[in-house]
Amino acid sequence: MSTRTFRVWRGDADGGDFAEFDVEENEGEVILDVVHRIQAEQAPDLAVRWNCKAGKCGSCSAEVNGMPRLMCMTRMNLFEEGQTVTITPLRTFPVVRDLVTDVSFNYAKAREMPAFSPPADLKPGEYRMSQVDVERSQEFRKCIECFLCQNTCHVVRDHEDNKEPFSGPRLFIRAAELDMHPLDAREDRREAAQDEQGLGLCNITKCCTEVCPEHIKITDNAIIPMKERVAGDRYDPLVWLGRKIFRKGKAPSAKD
Repeated sequence: MSTRTFRVWRGDADGGDFAEFDVEENEGEVILDVVHRIQAEQAPDLAVRWNCKAGKCGSCSAEVNGMPRLMCMTRMNLFEEGQTVTITPLRTFPVVRDLVTDVSFNYAKAREMPAFSPPADLKPGEYRMSQVDVERSQEFRKCIECFLCQNTCHVVRDHEDNKEPFSGPRLFIRAAELDMHPLDAREDRREAAQDEQGLGLCNITKCCTEVCPEHIKITDNAIIPMKERVAGDRYDPLVWLGRKIFRKGKAPSAKD
């Protein structure tokens, strides 16, 4: 058993500062274990959000030594012996108190996205899709909404003004999933991602992929393919010509 110094940010929306705690460290512990012991023994009013302690609820997101992580999945043996551990709230979102941030931005953006729209000629219970289509988007359904990808995305992290036009990587994987869904009747998913969610603001630095605890390849499997499909739809002359030919005689649509 050894003792380690923790620097934990304490404060609220009006400001705050770091408080230092010397805590006994036990073998096999994770960051959240130590935070709970700080609550129990030294700072009972320390605010921290958590739920499952199993890496599946996404509640205990924070920044540990500057890296966005789930506290319940960050083992103490990742740090060198004697190294001070600094814990701060997610930087991109407003602080409520201590390590708790207001992540309602993400839910507001989720409400703006059109929901899954099944074909009109199918009734509930009649939906059928091949296994290959299920597997194609299964990766995106692993998201636990920890919002570490949203937090680390510099488009909103460093530019507050971008929060209005930009939905972020968590919503881009949802848009990609619906765009490739064979039973989704909407045909404007990629257009909405570009025009309403700010897909074009993403410059694919892959920082979102690097911090995803579910190892979802957000950039390579969702964002880049969506960008390619948008570019193909809008700027490929063969696609444009094909649309004109096959839609000849029909009233022009918004996509034209």
